[in-house]
Amino acid sequence: MPLEDPNMEKLSLDPQSTALVLIDLQQGIVGMPTAPHPAATVLANAVRLAERFRALSATVVLVRVAFAPDGKDALANPVDAPFTTRPGQRPANWAELVAEIGPRTGDLVITKHQWGAFYGTELDLQLRRRGVRTIVIGGIATNFGVESTARDGWERNYAMVFAEDAMATMSAEAHAFAISTIFPRLGRIRSTADILAGLT
Repeated sequence: MPLEDPNMEKLSLDPQSTALVLIDLQQGIVGMPTAPHPAATVLANAVRLAERFRALSATVVLVRVAFAPDGKDALANPVDAPFTTRPGQRPANWAELVAEIGPRTGDLVITKHQWGAFYGTELDLQLRRRGVRTIVIGGIATNFGVESTARDGWERNYAMVFAEDAMATMSAEAHAFAISTIFPRLGRIRSTADILAGLT
C-alpha cells in the first residue's frame, strides 16, 4: 500500500500507551551504505520522532546489538552468507549509539545479541510495565533487526506502526519487499510526518 494512499486510515496514537523503538542506530551500523533511504535520512527522521516522543513523556527505546569481546554470546551457526566480521574483530566503538539519537534522560537502552530485540532482553517487561500497547518502530536494517523485532512484537500482541522513512537496509529491493509484503500483515506503515501528526 503506498504511503500517499488517500484511503489510508489516519493515525491516532496515545503517547501514554505508545513507545518508539529504534533499532541499531549505532556507530558500526549507521556508517554502512543503505537504501532506499541514506542512513543520514533514517537518523534525521529517527531523531525527529524521538524528540517528539520525549516532549510528550512517551517511552523511547534505543536498541543496540553488542557482543562480549570473545564473541561467545553471538550466534555462530553455519550459514551460506556469514557476516564479514566477527564480534572480536569490530572497532571498540562499534556498539555505541550515535550521539544524535541519545540516550537522553528517561530513555530505555536495550542490548540484544541477535537480530530481534525481544528474545533474551527485558524489552517486553519494560514496555508492559509502562502500559505500552503500540510500538512505532524504525532503524537499520529494515529486513533484519526491524523485521525480526516487529514479528516478535506482533506475536506478543503489540500494535505495530512502521516508520517507513526512518528505516533502511542494504538494498532498495529488500526494503521494498518488507514494506510491501511483510509489514502490512503486521501493522500499519506510515511516514515520519504521519506519525508525528498522529501523536495526540
